[in-house]
Amino acid sequence: MRTEEPGANRSAASRHRFGWVVVPALIFAAMTGMFALALTSGDPSKLPSALIGKPVPGTQFAPVPDLTADGRAVSGFTSADLGKGEVTVVNFWASWCAPCVAEHPHLVDLANRTGVRLFGVNYKDDPAAARRFLGRYGNPFAAVGADPSGRGAIEWGVYGMPETFVIDGAGRIAHKHVGPLTAASLAEVIIPALDRARAATSKAPAR
Repeated sequence: MRTEEPGANRSAASRHRFGWVVVPALIFAAMTGMFALALTSGDPSKLPSALIGKPVPGTQFAPVPDLTADGRAVSGFTSADLGKGEVTVVNFWASWCAPCVAEHPHLVDLANRTGVRLFGVNYKDDPAAARRFLGRYGNPFAAVGADPSGRGAIEWGVYGMPETFVIDGAGRIAHKHVGPLTAASLAEVIIPALDRARAATSKAPAR
């Protein structure tokens, strides 16, 4: 009968433990490389999102205090307001975010060109500053919710300001755009994503 050497057993156990350490580390390194490549390639919109194709996170955004439009209070919104057979867009923004300033005319253009309902999430912002921002640059949003703690952004997997989500008629995330919208991304990415989501929604069987 063959007897295993104690040293051999220890060696096998060491290799086993080494594998448990190395494999997660390799996976983490690969994911880090994907994020770094997307960020340094000038196209952060290629960052992956585990939420694509899944229902929007169950979140509730209270209204920005004292925000009005045409003399009426602008409401906040919840995840239940998204979908309902209509394709919508959710945009995370902040008044202190310089790229949000550059992006804002393109959000106004998106609403005007497509008629899509935009929902804004004001992230970790001062309400007075948020009101001044929309008063100065225009308010393309059907509803604007506040995310003062940033918890909602975490639930949505937001990396930074701004980010934009296309939501299909069933309330699922059809597309995620990381970084500011531009004229090019509007024409080449966002509007085609809206068109695809609308086409898919129109073909979906009625419930």
